[in-house]
Amino acid sequence: MDNKTDKNLYTILFAVGMVVVVGGILAFLSTSLSPAITANEKIEKQQNILYALGINNNDGTSAIFIGAKEAPDAFKENVTEQIVLTYKDGEIVQTQTRQEFLDDKENGGFEPYLIDVKKQQTSQKEKGVRQLPLFVGKNKEGKTLYVAPIRGKGLWDAIWGYVAVDEDMVVQGTYFDHKGETPGLGANIKQRYFMDDFYGEKLLTDAGVFKGITVAKGNADPKNERKDDYKVDAIAGATITGDGVTAMIKKDLGLYVPYFQNLKK
Repeated sequence: MDNKTDKNLYTILFAVGMVVVVGGILAFLSTSLSPAITANEKIEKQQNILYALGINNNDGTSAIFIGAKEAPDAFKENVTEQIVLTYKDGEIVQTQTRQEFLDDKENGGFEPYLIDVKKQQTSQKEKGVRQLPLFVGKNKEGKTLYVAPIRGKGLWDAIWGYVAVDEDMVVQGTYFDHKGETPGLGANIKQRYFMDDFYGEKLLTDAGVFKGITVAKGNADPKNERKDDYKVDAIAGATITGDGVTAMIKKDLGLYVPYFQNLKK
């Protein structure tokens, strides 16, 4: 008599059973861990914004966030306002405060700092409309700064950042990160020696024209002493990642120019 374990039916039923069991375990873990994952994502965004704002624990040459336990209170204390700009057809058509955004039923009542920049880029491409979050706060010296999130494409995957500027759109702080850039090369966009180079760089000409900042090879300014050339030195061996940083700065930060033009009036 054939052993039933040798039959195809048994094999199929065993495989289906394992799929059901493993799937159930994964679904349970996903559901049970979801709140913790969401909470960690919120804290990470707060830490990113605070870092660009200059609220961090940097030591020597290392980039160090403030602690996860400290971040929510520090965010409330140092980010004095969250603004949402609605960009449509080349201009800003609406400006909402945090509370106005929360009260807007179409937005679902979530915090402005949780706006998904990737989804908004897609919305701009498909519908011509995009929500632009902007965070107003003070750095350690008490200076009012404006932090904008940006997102782009590196060599292998997504790159993103937060850029703090003053009312003249002069960079006062940055934080860059990536999903899968090459260690020791493109991944170094999150190292302080690269991020700190952006400090003091102008985004606008004296006439108010947006120029952005180019991550340039052969910039001949290794100490980054020139702050009016709209350039920072590239990372050796990371040309495509650097080009991605250039592109996301020019593409995303340029959308905020009308807000700062009105701010100066």
